[in-house]
Amino acid sequence: MDKIFLRQLKVDAVIGIWEWERRVKQTVSIDLEIGTDVRAAAAEDSMEKTLSYKDVAKRLLVFVGASKYQLIESLAEAVARVIIEEFEVPWVRVSVSKPEAIRGSQEVGITIERTPEDYDD
Repeated sequence: MDKIFLRQLKVDAVIGIWEWERRVKQTVSIDLEIGTDVRAAAAEDSMEKTLSYKDVAKRLLVFVGASKYQLIESLAEAVARVIIEEFEVPWVRVSVSKPEAIRGSQEVGITIERTPEDYDD
């Protein structure tokens, strides 16, 4: 399986459990690895045959920017579902972090991996 990746997509969103966090937007950072097959795109040198990381980034900027999750775990799960369901990929790894959320730490975060089977409701 090939992987397309996107690193450190910065999005301002309402995130957090504290009352003050519900009133302001904070920056979250998102890293993605998305399973795909790029052989056809590479063979034909064709953008139409590959997953557009620009489309992925644009979708997440809108989705995450409008979100209001308390936990980064919930945000990561929601991002994974969007990628799996809307871009019809076989696998995704999502990392979401909050810079400077803990004093003395550069960032804290979570990484999850999901497949379409995880969303068979």
